[in-house]
Amino acid sequence: MLRAGIVGLPNVGKSTLFNAVVANAVAQAANFPFCTIEPNVGVVSVPDPRLDVLAKISGSEQILPARIEFVDIAGLVKGASQGEGLGNQFLANIREVDAIVHVVRCFENDDIIHVVGSVDPMRDIEIINMELTLADLAQAEKRLERARKDLKTKKEAQVEVDALEKVVPVLSEGGSARSVTLTEDEALSIKSLGLLTGKPMIYATNVSEDELATGNKWTEEVTKFAADSGAQVVRVSAQVEAELVELAEDERDEFLKALGVDEGGLKSLIRATYDLLGLQTYFTTGPKETRAWTIVKGMTAPQAAGVIHSDFERGFIRAETVAYKDLSENGSMNAAKEKGLVRSEGRDYIVQEGDVMLFRFNV
Repeated sequence: MLRAGIVGLPNVGKSTLFNAVVANAVAQAANFPFCTIEPNVGVVSVPDPRLDVLAKISGSEQILPARIEFVDIAGLVKGASQGEGLGNQFLANIREVDAIVHVVRCFENDDIIHVVGSVDPMRDIEIINMELTLADLAQAEKRLERARKDLKTKKEAQVEVDALEKVVPVLSEGGSARSVTLTEDEALSIKSLGLLTGKPMIYATNVSEDELATGNKWTEEVTKFAADSGAQVVRVSAQVEAELVELAEDERDEFLKALGVDEGGLKSLIRATYDLLGLQTYFTTGPKETRAWTIVKGMTAPQAAGVIHSDFERGFIRAETVAYKDLSENGSMNAAKEKGLVRSEGRDYIVQEGDVMLFRFNV
């Protein structure tokens, strides 16, 4: 399952946003640092209206959407990498996620204390990124020392040494592991380190309700910084998300439209995460269930089948495939087949976004 860690300074709206997007989460949102003592975890369904259409066509008994796990981690402060605040306890939790959502405060509110004393998102970003870098540097230097000792008895340790000798100097200068070019073998050799600055980053600019549609000078700064650093950025309003939770489903779209936006923070975050990680969705559908599956773009049909079960990949024969658009427009699989829209794809087929697939296999 895809995992994203929500991080940021205290009182930037992390736990409020987490509570809202997870809906039933129990993270405490309070106006003081470290109110989130243990990382709160919430699993949410990935909204996808195509599932309902496919389920209706197939008469499915149940719908199983893709899922994403959000981890709300306590607010970090300057010096966290050396144990300030609750320090390394939470940095360790971030190492286990696929992507980092960095919530940045881009709103004024005299009633909500800023831990540094003023609203300055670029300063806040620098604080958090530096703590991640320092934590990575300490870990990478320690690992490099050990890997060099291992060279005396293990020739294969050379790959890890080569990787770390590229990474450590960059971290020492305040750079990120993401910016280091490694070979496939080198990247694999240090994968277990879970380097924080090597993870894809999404900056969530938290704005007031009035500025959700337009943004402000701070969101413009963060957007430019994200573009220059290869990160994604989404504009959210924890205040709006909290209000959406209180509304009935049919009232939410109207509320968002009145604010001048097309979607809420959850959809924006998921879309950005999928884009950043190079992910896409394919479907399986039948009388029993309609289900969404998350795969990496570029996967072949056997690899996509393996996401369901390793036996599907091992014994792959072919995949009966139809594009979602073709199936939905024709109303049934039989109608799509009559028009020649259902294809039999082999091992080399690259799965496309929205493919509806039925795998034939033999083990």
